[in-house]
Amino acid sequence: MKHAFAILCAAALWAGQGLAATAAMPAQAATHAAPAAAPPHAGPLSWDALTPDEKQLLNYQKANWSKLTPQRQHKLVNAADRYSRASPAERQQFQQRLQRWQKLTPEERQKIRQRYEAFQNLPPAQQEQIREMHKKYQDLPPEKKQQLKQRYQKNHSATAPAASTRPAPQKPPQ
Repeated sequence: MKHAFAILCAAALWAGQGLAATAAMPAQAATHAAPAAAPPHAGPLSWDALTPDEKQLLNYQKANWSKLTPQRQHKLVNAADRYSRASPAERQQFQQRLQRWQKLTPEERQKIRQRYEAFQNLPPAQQEQIREMHKKYQDLPPEKKQQLKQRYQKNHSATAPAASTRPAPQKPPQ
């Protein structure tokens, strides 16, 4: 039970950061199937080959487009395609998540990326368990969410090693 609680809290904290909410979202809840990722051998995309909608959404990358890796270009085009098919509510949710992401420090972003990667490396059954627990967490009233978050932070701050400003003592050479 303790392990399940830790997973629930981790999923909830991920969702609070924005990025992991997409990782923890049940597959059935997605209203639009994501296009397949470009294969690693896919070549670069010409800016002129993009659709007008893709150009409009990716205009902020126009000056750098030819400098991006082909993999990054395909990833951005796939994201633009998903965004263009999204409902107004999904677009608003995306904008809110993007704003939260932009406010994060580089260290916070890196932690989230690492958590996301760790989630992706879990067995499918464990991913599904986390998705189910995340859904249950999302259905909780705000007060209960706050209690769980405080309990999680209390339990994990007590087990985390204290940060020291002094370097660790060195053993003298023998």
